Amino acid sequence: MVRLRSALHASLAAICLASFAGASLPARAETIVDEWAAVKPPAPVELKKVKIDPKTTAFLVLDMVPLTCNPERRPRCLASLPAMQKFLGEARKHNVMVVYSLAGNAKASEILAPVAPLGTEPVVTSVANKFIRTDLDKILKDKGITTLITVGTAAHGAVLYTASEAAFLGYKVIVPVDGASAENTYAEQAVAWTLANAPGVGANTTLTKYDLIEF
Repeated sequence: MVRLRSALHASLAAICLASFAGASLPARAETIVDEWAAVKPPAPVELKKVKIDPKTTAFLVLDMVPLTCNPERRPRCLASLPAMQKFLGEARKHNVMVVYSLAGNAKASEILAPVAPLGTEPVVTSVANKFIRTDLDKILKDKGITTLITVGTAAHGAVLYTASEAAFLGYKVIVPVDGASAENTYAEQAVAWTLANAPGVGANTTLTKYDLIEF
């Protein structure tokens, strides 16, 4: 009886293996790299009108120095300067707090002249996320700031990571897409989509343009 039962088990196992070997297995899932050329961009993000309270809003100008904003590396950054300069003037006129950032060994004196800081405006130095190893959060909270308008370069560096961190920290974040520059339009598009849709970020972030911001 034991031998018969063992033989039966062996036969059933052989049948199962043969069936499995002949079965049609699902195709291996493709990676995004395999599908790269077939990916279609989503619909454009919505740009919204925004009315800010100057008393609780800060304007963050990120990494606007020759090393990162120049004709060879990032001509789109230079193209964004006139509109940034104009908005900066309006922000100061309405007593909006202005904060600058640098990266690496850059100095405040290197910030491009059209958007250069006044002597009283704070400057922090960090990696792409300007909250890392700086007192930026304290600087803002000490002034009662709850909303950040974030511009600069690169869109896929300082703007993306600083704006995202601000959203996670509970700030309301406003990003004018005409103030977030990169080497190419793909990077700027990817950043706009991410800021509008990323979990924990999109809910606290509004994409806009300079001329859609009211004081």
